[in-house]
This record gives sequence, structure tokens and C-alpha cells, in this order.
Amino acid sequence: MELINGIKERRSIRRYKPDKISKDIIEKIIDTARFAPSWKNSQTARYYVVLDEKVKSDIAEKGTLNFSKNKNNINSAPALIVLSTVDKISGYNPDGSETTAKGEHWQSFDAGIACEAFCLAAYEYGLGTLIMGIFDEEKVADLIGLPDGEKISALIALGYPDEAHSAPKRKEISEISKFI
Repeated sequence: MELINGIKERRSIRRYKPDKISKDIIEKIIDTARFAPSWKNSQTARYYVVLDEKVKSDIAEKGTLNFSKNKNNINSAPALIVLSTVDKISGYNPDGSETTAKGEHWQSFDAGIACEAFCLAAYEYGLGTLIMGIFDEEKVADLIGLPDGEKISALIALGYPDEAHSAPKRKEISEISKFI
């Protein structure tokens, strides 16, 4: 993949083929995603790979705040990635005090970078992804056995696309930038 093409072509996928994804490919995706930059190279992103249909179904039913679209997205994907971050490291000093006025913002920022790196790596392997933010963190954490000290940042559906999307209209450069 040419990097710029990957950034421009990767789309949110909501329909997947039923084909299973090999553990080897998922590990290669995570291997690539682990190179995403992070606060002071803290590398706090964690990837919980849910392949078990029962656990995936439980997350869809109990952990999506009854948001039917996410239930369908999770159930249709062969794999679900629960992206978490180790809490209170990004944006914090070793003594636990905030390094900047942004507080926990840096934790979310690092998770976003890690998430996009994961999705672009998946795209390179012919897989589609959908980043989901509507979920019940406590229920999902309980269902996957999330360790204390981590927070869930996003759910990512993963599978071979069974649909194609063109790019939605983008704002003009003049609307999103200012040269000073």
C-alpha cells in the first residue's frame, strides 16, 4: 500500500464476509500498530482480540447500550478488537500529577493514533474495520476480563469487506486550514 492511498481509501466497513481471519494476520496487524507514536513512548495501547462467537455475541447484546447498529456490526464481523489503554500514564508525570492542562485527553489521543494505525494495517491485509464508540465500558470490560488499570477506548469490528464504499465528500482545504 502506498501510505497516502491507504489513508484516502480506507473506509468504515459495516458488512463482512463470514471468512475467518487467521491469528497470524491479526498478529501482523498488531505488530504494525504497536509502532504508533505515544506520549513519551509509553506504548499504553492494548488489543483484546475477540474471536469467540459467544463472547462477541454477549458484547453485542449486553455491551452496546442497546445501539442496534453496533449490535449488528459486532455480530457480522468475524473478529472484534477491544482497544484499551493503560490508565493515567499518557499526559501524566510518574507521581500521577497531570503534565499538561489536557489531563486524560492525551490518553484518548494516544488511543486514537493506535486505532488508526491498527485500521490502516488491517487495510493493508485486505481487511475492513469499523471503529465504534457507543458501548458500555463496564460490561465490555467484565466480559473480556479487562485488568484493573486499563480503560476501553474503542471497539473495532474486523473482517473481510462484503461491501465497497467511495469516499464521502470532504471539506475544502480552505475550510479546515489556516496558514499563519
